[in-house]
Amino acid sequence: MGNRSSNLDNDNNISRPIDTPFKLPSPLPTWPSGQGFATGVIDLGGLEVSQLSSLAKVWATQEGGPDDLGATFFEPSNLPNGFFMLGSYSQPNNLPLFGSVLVGKDSTGDALKIPIDYTLVWSSENLEIKQDGVGYIWLPIPPEGYKAVGHVVTTSPQKPSLDKIRCVRSDLTDVSESDDWIWGNNGLNVYSSRPRDRGINALGVSTGAFVASNNGTADSLACLKNVKANLSAMPNLDQVQALFQAYSPLYYFHPDEQYYPSSVTWFFQNGALLYTKGQESAPVAIEPNGSNLPQGGSNDGAFWLDLPTDDSAKDQVKKGDLRATTAYLHVKPMFGATYTDIALWLFYPFNGPARAKIEFMTIPLGKIGQHVGDWEHVTLRISNFNGELQGVYFSQHSGGNWVIASQLEFQNGNKPVAYSSLHGHASYAQPGKNMQGNSNIGLRNDTAKGQMMDTGANYSIVAAEYLTIVEPAWLNYAREWGPKISYDIANELEKVERFLPGKLKKAVEKLVKSLPNEVLGEEGPTGPKFKDMWNGDERG
Repeated sequence: MGNRSSNLDNDNNISRPIDTPFKLPSPLPTWPSGQGFATGVIDLGGLEVSQLSSLAKVWATQEGGPDDLGATFFEPSNLPNGFFMLGSYSQPNNLPLFGSVLVGKDSTGDALKIPIDYTLVWSSENLEIKQDGVGYIWLPIPPEGYKAVGHVVTTSPQKPSLDKIRCVRSDLTDVSESDDWIWGNNGLNVYSSRPRDRGINALGVSTGAFVASNNGTADSLACLKNVKANLSAMPNLDQVQALFQAYSPLYYFHPDEQYYPSSVTWFFQNGALLYTKGQESAPVAIEPNGSNLPQGGSNDGAFWLDLPTDDSAKDQVKKGDLRATTAYLHVKPMFGATYTDIALWLFYPFNGPARAKIEFMTIPLGKIGQHVGDWEHVTLRISNFNGELQGVYFSQHSGGNWVIASQLEFQNGNKPVAYSSLHGHASYAQPGKNMQGNSNIGLRNDTAKGQMMDTGANYSIVAAEYLTIVEPAWLNYAREWGPKISYDIANELEKVERFLPGKLKKAVEKLVKSLPNEVLGEEGPTGPKFKDMWNGDERG
């Protein structure tokens, strides 16, 4: 999970050395008491783990990797009594130090064992690179019935002590995969790792350890597993509310924005209509809580929502109402319930027209991009060990990206800043053009600081499968929140291309054809609960 941007301080753009740890702008509050949340230790079922951000530098290189700045390798330090190292940590030097690794304590007597030997994965001794001495990466060889979940890094050609690290009993492990690229040289590539299977019901636990891929050795490392399927470390309702008050994003809308979010209730009360296939001439008003919406089922095209038929009311509803906006929260366990994801959903009654950049020109795309009912979200990822914000996922049409906490903009303490793109409402971590495509041809998702909304001022927890939450009726409406497209894309393209030379006409056509349905609005969007990321991990 990361955004490999440059190693700059958020406030004053001063470069930070890699060994200067990043800290959130404000100290963590004292969380409300209850259950096992933020106690520092989580029991995975005979293996207790703790998350350590106290890291001792072992070896570093000053070239290669992201931005050609090298990478630094660490091992956990100041381990609590009875805990052992499970793996080492690494990150690129273009980021301030912001990471952690899990250390383990055996509470059953056979959850952990020392390795029987080591294999040398890679050495930098013959490389002519800028480096702090010579680095060696070792793979522990586990005893039968155990697996290695991390590497050991040394600056000596001698094998590490067998007592340096512990291997984990196989049933307490799961399959991992490589994630973000950290560094590479001469056939070696170093990556962060994550569980291969991720989502609300997945039990894999991320260790924070790096994996070194050299002749397939990355496949030899596992992640951990919460074999108890234990949710005791998840925050209770009071803790969730405290977390969101601490980290509720501040949303900035573009100064030229015309189509703001609202609450779902506001949308219903201001004339939104429910249509039934075969009875299009007789749409019905929707109850404020959505109680007369069809429940469950599937997106079969039998029902859809639309704006009021009266032109004046339609124009009013399109604009939304920032004062009436509610942030809708879905709280879910992630990585074997060692993290909490809080997905924050915003509803926009209308999505405005798109704009394209074609070389040196910015071209309005007519009606292309317009559609009724726009659901957008960001997701906060929070450590259940201490309640610290780890990163934010920014959704952007059919995709999105994770931005780690050290690369976020913060205001009012630890509140991350999110920017909503002009008309399209995709979410970004920074202002700018945010091109979807390349720098010469693409869709513009302009963001800038216009009106601001603190999402913590008006929010509603609409779902948390592990808590007792009464879900609103509209959340279980599986059909579309807007009608199918009602304009001719070819006709709109013809209007756009009328005054363009042939070369640019083809570029515009190619761009529009590449746009996902979420942008084109060919299909009305479904609600949050019927999107892939509702039960899964965010794309990224």
